[in-house]
Amino acid sequence: MTTLVLLVGCENSLSTVDPAGPAANVIATLWWIMLAGATLIFVFVMVLLALTFRRPGVADADNPVGEDGAARGREKVWLVGLGLCFPLVVLAALLAYGLVIGERLLPRDDPAVVTVHAEGRQWEWRFSYADAPDLVTENVLHIPAATPVDVRITTVDVIHSFWVPRLAGKLDALPGHENVLRIEAWKPGRYAGVSAEYNGPGFLGHRFVVIAHDAEGWSAFLTDGAP
Repeated sequence: MTTLVLLVGCENSLSTVDPAGPAANVIATLWWIMLAGATLIFVFVMVLLALTFRRPGVADADNPVGEDGAARGREKVWLVGLGLCFPLVVLAALLAYGLVIGERLLPRDDPAVVTVHAEGRQWEWRFSYADAPDLVTENVLHIPAATPVDVRITTVDVIHSFWVPRLAGKLDALPGHENVLRIEAWKPGRYAGVSAEYNGPGFLGHRFVVIAHDAEGWSAFLTDGAP
């Protein structure tokens, strides 16, 4: 409940639970499933904690052993069955699901994919486009909507992190290395992006925007450049 209340205050443009593309949708689904699993574990742990405050029965003439032995047996079942086995099963299932999801998010060879290059620096992003080699934009990345886009990410100075929460997960930009992140927007629009890695005094202002165009707008952008 606390998590849901806190989510109300989140900035919608940077919300990971308001996906606008397939990769972000998969990540949001994983987040909700992990929250459900964590909630189940929490509830059972609280139940076990409450049971520890129950007072066992007292021995008497008709019951020389009392209920103490039986209570310990029941508590053992609860502690082992639910206190240990249940969390392990849930966590193992979540781990397996997370690994499957992570594998699905890896870029695949696809001739229909659009390729762009993202170069981080203190404190801006420069974007170039494989379909228009002479075209460069600063702090604004243009992509076609409803089309997979491979963003080839690098940096000329320190480590940065490329993140458009509503379109995909985040990926580090490393000096001398190129990482590839596949993003896609379901429909045209503007999507906020941030550098999610501390990179110096200008870190808080190190932001950019992704503009997803329809087919006509994308063709016009490649021909005429940024509006």
